[in-house]
Amino acid sequence: MAKVIADRLTAQVEGEVVVFLIGMRINRIWKIHKWLPVALAMPRMLRELKTIPDSGFLGAESWIGKTTIALQYWRSFEHLERYAKDSARRHRPAWAAFNRAIASNGDVGIWHETYRVRPGDFECIYNNMPPFGLARATTAFSAKGRLETARARMSSRS
Repeated sequence: MAKVIADRLTAQVEGEVVVFLIGMRINRIWKIHKWLPVALAMPRMLRELKTIPDSGFLGAESWIGKTTIALQYWRSFEHLERYAKDSARRHRPAWAAFNRAIASNGDVGIWHETYRVRPGDFECIYNNMPPFGLARATTAFSAKGRLETARARMSSRS
C-alpha cells in the first residue's frame, strides 16, 4: 500500500495537460467471453504506455466495477491521438477486435471523454493522501502559504 503523505499538496504542471477518462460497462454479465477481452485490454495498454518514454502519457488511476474508469493524464491531445492511431501499439488492434466482436450489439459499452486543460484552468489539493492523480502523474509540491486556497492555487497558474 502506498504511503500516506500527511501534508497538503498540489500539482505543478508545465504547460497544458489532457485529462482523458475512458471505461467500459458490462451490460450482459453472463457474456464473459465478450466483456473479458475488453476488460483486459486497458491494463495492457497502460503497461505498454509506461514503457514508451516519449508517448506523452503522464499517468493514470483506475477503478473497477460494473462500469470501469481509467483516469489518464497526457502531455497533449496530439500525444493521445498519436497513440490511439498507431497500429504498432496495443490500442488500434484492441479497437478493431472490439468492433469485430461487439460493435453495437449491446453486450459491452465503452466510453471516453477528453478534456484539454490549459494553465490557469485547474487547481487541485491532496491532503493525507498517498501520491495520487495529477500530482502523482506530474510533480507534487506543498500547498501551504500562498497556495492555501483553491482561488490562490487557480490564480497561481495563469
